[in-house]
Amino acid sequence: MRAVVVVVAALAVVGSAAAAATEGGVPVVRGTTAQDFALRDQNGRVIRLSGQRGRIVLLTFLYTNCPDVCPLVASNLNAVLRSLPAAQRNRVRVLAVSVDPAHDTPRAVRAFARAHALLPQFHYLVGAAGELRPVWQAYNVLTEVQNVQRVNHSAYVLLLDRTGKPRLYYRPSVGAEAVLRDVRRLL
Repeated sequence: MRAVVVVVAALAVVGSAAAAATEGGVPVVRGTTAQDFALRDQNGRVIRLSGQRGRIVLLTFLYTNCPDVCPLVASNLNAVLRSLPAAQRNRVRVLAVSVDPAHDTPRAVRAFARAHALLPQFHYLVGAAGELRPVWQAYNVLTEVQNVQRVNHSAYVLLLDRTGKPRLYYRPSVGAEAVLRDVRRLL
């Protein structure tokens, strides 16, 4: 009887841990590293991932014509930034790498940033396919152009700590509150 109680208790713990993981971030496999890259943001500035050391980084992959998940991810990450006091906000960066080099021009990305009222800590990174493809590959992002306005792609957010170590992955449907909780914990 005692063994059954222990098994039931263990299952309850595993079940609640699984529920917690679906509500927030999923831990990154130990030993995972973040490959450095340098791309231009919506204002033409070169942003290097390694140049963000000392800050929390939320890395994601978006495109401006996306009809569904990309605006949601951008809004959630911008909400995380808005929820932080100014001093803490300056210690966090959002890096959104384009998955649609054909249409995510600097002008289109600036319009997207204005339309979504993205804060200055939110950098939408663009480039030619040859510049973006190695970044997609390094972060296991699959992209498939379906038509002129639709790009299927891997959608997630990766949280990197202040040393540049990947810590958590988030599904695109995870709300700003869960990400904010983890960002505050790492600040």
